Amino acid sequence: MPGTPHPLPTRPEDVPAALAARFNGGDPAALAELYEEGALLAAGPGGAPLTGPALHAANARLQALGLPIEVRPRHVYATGDLALLLVDWLIEGTAPGGGPVRVGGTAADVVRRGPDGHWRYAVDSPFGTAPEGLPEE
Repeated sequence: MPGTPHPLPTRPEDVPAALAARFNGGDPAALAELYEEGALLAAGPGGAPLTGPALHAANARLQALGLPIEVRPRHVYATGDLALLLVDWLIEGTAPGGGPVRVGGTAADVVRRGPDGHWRYAVDSPFGTAPEGLPEE
C-alpha cells in the first residue's frame, strides 16, 4: 500500500533521497511527480530514451518488484537552476516469482529547479555513461 510521499526536494542534493522514499513507498504517481514534464529516462534497451508514459511505465515495472532501492550520492554539481547528480543505486532481492534480482549502477542525472522552487529530473540516466538499459518485461 502506498505511503505518504516524501516532500518534493527544494535542494538538488535532496533529490536522490526523495527518489528512494517515493520509489520505496510503492506509488508510481508519487514517483512520477519527481520528473518534470518532458523529462527523459535513458533506460530503454541499449539506453534508448523514454519519455512521458513510457518513462513512468519503466519506473512502475521496477516498483512492482516490491524491492527497495538504495541510493548513495557521490557528487552534486549545481549551477543556477541546473544540477548534475552522480549517484550509486541498487535494487536487490527476490522477485515476486522467486527469482533473484540485482540491478543497479551509477546514475548521471540532470535535475532542474522549477518555477515552484522544487527540483525534478530533466534527464534520468540510471546507468550513467555506460547505459545497459533496464530489464525487459
